[in-house]
Amino acid sequence: MNADDARARFARLKTCCPARIDCGRAGTRLLTEDYLKFRADHAAARDAVLLDVGEDFLSRLGLESVQTRCTDKEEFLRRPDLGRVFPREGLARIREINPQPSDVLVYLADGLSSRAVEANGEACLLVLNEGLRGAGLKIGKPFFVKFGRVATMEEIAEQTGVQVVCVLLGERPGLGSAESMSAYYAYKPTRGMAESGRAVVSNIYSGGLNAAEAGAYLAELLTRAFREQKSGV
Repeated sequence: MNADDARARFARLKTCCPARIDCGRAGTRLLTEDYLKFRADHAAARDAVLLDVGEDFLSRLGLESVQTRCTDKEEFLRRPDLGRVFPREGLARIREINPQPSDVLVYLADGLSSRAVEANGEACLLVLNEGLRGAGLKIGKPFFVKFGRVATMEEIAEQTGVQVVCVLLGERPGLGSAESMSAYYAYKPTRGMAESGRAVVSNIYSGGLNAAEAGAYLAELLTRAFREQKSGV
């Protein structure tokens, strides 16, 4: 293979793969174009972690907000344990939002990427809940968890009596995308449950699984978890 053929193959590969391949160099340094792209992607990843989900987004979806025991973003990043549990007033608010048990409850949490939630949460949630209604399931009222991690579903299930819980939250951003969202769900989760009791659909974003398609797929999975009374691997 000559040099021209190799360059052509790499050029084609770069159009369908987000990985950093075939980066040029000048001496020991990256080319300016590749270096600036790296800096831009790194800045986007930092913003996704450090910025909060916008109030306009929550208002548009009519989502009430409940905060975990984390007091700010710095504590959320340093203390994952506090991002899994709620203060007493937070638990009371969850019971007020969903005073009656339901078959399935889907809620949103910022996780480690606010941009992922804002970019994908609305379309996924709307299609997902529509699919659950079509399956004849009783749906709980969705809400938003600020400074929330995956295991918040455990206390939420205990407080609401819901059968199947699903959280849509932003995943840790990488340099390929800062907008990847995941959906974790479990049948009757309890505090301290094994991770194998949960299941996940990941890479929900424009470059992976489309948000609306993810909503339709999740509706099937959650319905199945409810019917079969089990989840996980």
